[in-house]
Amino acid sequence: MNALMFEPNAASYYPRLDVPQIRTCKSMRELKQVHAFLVKTAQTHDTAIATEILRLSFTYDFRDIGYALSVFDQMPERNCFAWNTVIRALAETQDRHLDALLAFCEMVSEATVEPNRFTFPSVLKACAVMARLEEGKQVHGLVLKFGLVDDAFVITNLLRMYVMCGSMEDAHVLFYRNVEGVDDVRRLVRDERRREFNVVLCNVMIDGYVRVGNLKAARELFDRMAQRSLVSWNVMISGYAQNGFYMEAIEMFRRMMQMGDVLPNRVTLVSVLPAISRLGALELGKWVHLYAEKNKIRIDDVLGSALVDMYAKCGSIEKAIQVFERLPKNNVITWNVVIGGLAMHGKANDLFNYLSRMEKCGIFPSDVTYIAILSACSHAGLVDEGRLFFNDMVNRVGLEPKIEHYGCMVDLLGRAGYLEEAEELILNMPMKPDDVIWKALLGACKMHKNIKIGVRAAEVLMQLAPCDSGAYVALSNMYASSGDWHGVAEVRLMMKDMDIRKDPGCSWIEIDGVIHEFLVEDDSHPRAKDIHSMVKEISNKLSLEGHVPDTTQVLLKMDEKHRESVLHYHSEKIAVAFGLISTPPKTPLRIAKNLRICEDCHSSMKLVSKMYERKIVIRDRKRFHHFEHGSCSCMDHW
Repeated sequence: MNALMFEPNAASYYPRLDVPQIRTCKSMRELKQVHAFLVKTAQTHDTAIATEILRLSFTYDFRDIGYALSVFDQMPERNCFAWNTVIRALAETQDRHLDALLAFCEMVSEATVEPNRFTFPSVLKACAVMARLEEGKQVHGLVLKFGLVDDAFVITNLLRMYVMCGSMEDAHVLFYRNVEGVDDVRRLVRDERRREFNVVLCNVMIDGYVRVGNLKAARELFDRMAQRSLVSWNVMISGYAQNGFYMEAIEMFRRMMQMGDVLPNRVTLVSVLPAISRLGALELGKWVHLYAEKNKIRIDDVLGSALVDMYAKCGSIEKAIQVFERLPKNNVITWNVVIGGLAMHGKANDLFNYLSRMEKCGIFPSDVTYIAILSACSHAGLVDEGRLFFNDMVNRVGLEPKIEHYGCMVDLLGRAGYLEEAEELILNMPMKPDDVIWKALLGACKMHKNIKIGVRAAEVLMQLAPCDSGAYVALSNMYASSGDWHGVAEVRLMMKDMDIRKDPGCSWIEIDGVIHEFLVEDDSHPRAKDIHSMVKEISNKLSLEGHVPDTTQVLLKMDEKHRESVLHYHSEKIAVAFGLISTPPKTPLRIAKNLRICEDCHSSMKLVSKMYERKIVIRDRKRFHHFEHGSCSCMDHW
């Protein structure tokens, strides 16, 4: 099955009456004319005819809810099908879910007809969308009252309601009461219908576990399934990717392909591409793109945008642009992806050109567009342009700045050295600044070695996010770079007392389709000895080139030689060393990193690209750095 829910036979859901005048209607206008004729000839007293008009009024080809409800109100007798039609249409209409629930209450209170197996799924859907757990439990009571506890369609929707309301305990009880083989869902079920029902119930439960972030329980249930549908795989892949388990998402995708009993669809590819993007696995991303083309999976706005995003985040902005140019250009989301990619790569001028093209196509920039624009201005040091675009967003386009836009402006001003103006902007924002904004100011203070403002920013951050290591590490870094080891010791003691640990630096590099992960001073790789030899070779060559390690980046008080040694084993340097011993000469190296690249690694990479004649592309937490011929695309402004 390729659906998360269990659907009954559509024909039994919508019985149709063959009335020639109604059957030939092609628009709502024609239907109203026929309805007027039937009223004039007193035929609408026939419940079947009135119900057919009601049904058509709610269908997507006609869709006039106001008119349909007036037809429903004027019906002399309202059968169960008429009630079901109204309740379902309201449950499927945005902002009318409460009306669906009220219509059901009216149906039950009138008591002229009993709700049936087609009534409850729509009511439960309304409860689920509104997260009305108490009302959902009352509906559950009515399901018991009307003897529908064995109906697969009703039970599936009931389980879905509990899952969407976050009540996994209730969902757990209902699931194990209905799934075949309570203790072991791996048991082979002979009846095909029952087997499908089991799969759907498992899919709903897995989705529920994913929603509450319990990936362990989701995976345990997934592994215990005797049969899995495409939805089973898609939910697990997207669940891992959305919760930051990128390697697990990719491994799940690979396992799906290896087993071969279920083939990926568009949803699968859209789900796995963000994980590929995050890890910078360009070769795997290319394979996914090729798979879509070979298997005639339509590359629409959604999949196309995911591919553009993947290529951009994997370091190939040229390929991202190629894919973008083949997509329809009537969607602001698609434009935002390519503009965001250009911003990440520091290509401000190209971004401005695409912005101009977008507006010529009649697509107005959104708040997301301006986040990318302001970010690009920040990376390129375009302070005046950033101010102009911020004002343009407010005065010409009429968008109200969000906290993300203020964050970009603080970052822009801070990077350019306007620290007092950045702090003033924070203090005068119309909303309460969050930790991200204060981190931007703190990072700028670290860059410009302004301890006075940096301490103020750090103190606020420690109140806003007391368990986040970022403020403590940045403050410690500032003290260390100025030689204030007493200040470093105080911050370190605070971190120890509060059990706050620094996020470890982590880098990924893809070689021959395999993703290799490296931590700081990592010696766990099977080729650790070879990597260590190459790191030593690189450090020796750097010394010959006149490179002096920037030991202010090391936050621990130790002798100079030991501090230099620590710098050599930052995660991106280990990844580059592995890339150099694992690929032919002149092969570009692409690395993704979870933290901002430090000053010493940045200056080292410029020289490494020159010494080994390699293009080295590193994506850190903020942006891309393209190192080639001894220089970086960021022009040392990051």
